[in-house]
Amino acid sequence: MKSLAKPGGNVTGVFLQQVELAGKRLQVLKDGFSDMLTATVFWDRISADQWQAALGAGAGLGLRLAGVELREQPYNYERALSQVPLGFRKNIVVMSSPFFFSDRRRLADFALRNRIASMFAFREWVDAGGLLSYGPSITGMYQRAAEYVDRIAKGAKPADLPIEQPTKFELVINLKTAKVLGITIPPALVARADEVIE
Repeated sequence: MKSLAKPGGNVTGVFLQQVELAGKRLQVLKDGFSDMLTATVFWDRISADQWQAALGAGAGLGLRLAGVELREQPYNYERALSQVPLGFRKNIVVMSSPFFFSDRRRLADFALRNRIASMFAFREWVDAGGLLSYGPSITGMYQRAAEYVDRIAKGAKPADLPIEQPTKFELVINLKTAKVLGITIPPALVARADEVIE
């Protein structure tokens, strides 16, 4: 592949670089909880690069992070949390991975049960009961991919179509979850949200 703008050959489509979003998610969580000094980060082999990016971003935000690599399916989130020092268990950031995505309901339930403020990659976690998410719309990415398929079916050459990255990102907040956790989300962060679940 030559570049995202001119990939060449038969390569094109929609591409999401999660590494750059790891730090932004920490920033949003810090904006919601300005007194936050520590957080737990769940990551796996697929999201190891995101974990490394989060470490660097956390240091810049004055956050100490306790990372736990999940290795064996099905992931045991309770055991993972038990590996984290007590002072790190109030906030959790879950990196983006297909395995975590398929576990979104389990992860949201886990965070609620353990009374943890949670930050996720996509709104689907918040729909399942998570507290916060920041990332692109998966539905929007699928729609854009379908447009590419349509253009190619109508004769466009893949080599002539740039690989796109999402340009719109959404912050979703679940105030029902905040209420269950006894957490007040600052009005300024609520005002920034693209969607609030009440």
